[in-house]
Amino acid sequence: MALHIVANRPDPALVGLPWSLPLEEWGDEHVVPLPRGLSRHVVRIVRLGERTYAVKETVEDVAFREYRLLRDLQRLGLPSVVPQGVVTGRSDAAGEPLPSALLTQHLRFSLPYRSLFAHGLQAENLPSLIDAVVVLLVRLHLADFFWGDVSLSNVLFRRDAGGFAAYLVDAETGELQPSLSDAMREHDLTVATENIFAELLDLQASESLAGDVAAHAVVELLEERYRTLWTELTDAEEFGSDEMWRIEQRIERLNDLGFDVDELDIVTDIGGEQVRIQPKVVELGHHRRELQSLTGLHVEDAQARRLLNDLASYTAHFDLGREDRALVANRWLTGVYEPIIALVPPEARGKLEPAEIFHEVLVHRWFLSERAGAEVDIFETARDYVQQILLRRPDEVVATPPEE
Repeated sequence: MALHIVANRPDPALVGLPWSLPLEEWGDEHVVPLPRGLSRHVVRIVRLGERTYAVKETVEDVAFREYRLLRDLQRLGLPSVVPQGVVTGRSDAAGEPLPSALLTQHLRFSLPYRSLFAHGLQAENLPSLIDAVVVLLVRLHLADFFWGDVSLSNVLFRRDAGGFAAYLVDAETGELQPSLSDAMREHDLTVATENIFAELLDLQASESLAGDVAAHAVVELLEERYRTLWTELTDAEEFGSDEMWRIEQRIERLNDLGFDVDELDIVTDIGGEQVRIQPKVVELGHHRRELQSLTGLHVEDAQARRLLNDLASYTAHFDLGREDRALVANRWLTGVYEPIIALVPPEARGKLEPAEIFHEVLVHRWFLSERAGAEVDIFETARDYVQQILLRRPDEVVATPPEE
């Protein structure tokens, strides 16, 4: 059978990969030392020019199904890896068939959970990690996506202003439903608690996580935060017609959580005395969209919120509140943000995303100012941060994968 490649963004260099060899035999001329998570399949990270892909061997039907499902998730704007294509018709030198392969674009500055712990993630960071999984699961459920195999292993994490943003990396068991039932949501939540409980115990067994961490308390936290967020995003709220301010209050609460309300169902009783409101369409990215419209920066949502707060401080400091906000944002971008990022030497640009570096500079300024008893200049802070902290961090773009 002839080699067959189906790709939504054709890359001619894909043809030159050694498809006649099993993935586990691909050498250093193709495979790059990027961290990858545990998988039931053979997975390799390869670089072609400036592009980096994850290649997974699997069954042809499964590969095409996952490829199409990941494309659907991308069209819905959901956080998942970007599918590149499917390779079928592979055979070795003796003519024996080889598994098909699914290709996805590598998510820059992302790490599997084991690499996060290998890079020094502590037990106190677990709630942030769990929050990221909760937000991802809620967003998928709001889009009527049934995951089927929720786990830390099926997620990639990117740093987000001291916390994390989670991306779905394995959709093999997923399904987009016309309408996701409560039973299916509960099934996903149960699978999540069971899998993550086992993964935490595994981390403790390998001494990557402190043995005194109560794994059962962590998964209870996951379940509690999932239910709290789901309720806030979807539950109906009833009040008297003299309390219409509660509509704006509900929207503000959702904005504080990072969600925009794209559609709100408002119903009054026959006499108009009682009002019932229920969010119908909510979408994460409130702060990210606001920052992008002002500056053109494309960052994670918590990073955007952090940068918007600094923009607000800049506006107040220079008494620019009466100026056009877009013009002020451009002054801040060209006078503060970009010059600080330019202080990062080339050899340190693979450590963290620029927006995360800026966030850490702001945190570092708080510590330096606290120690000095007065506010330290942000550029002086940035230079100290680069020398004392950033250069000593592990590189998160190219790193040695943990042993499998």
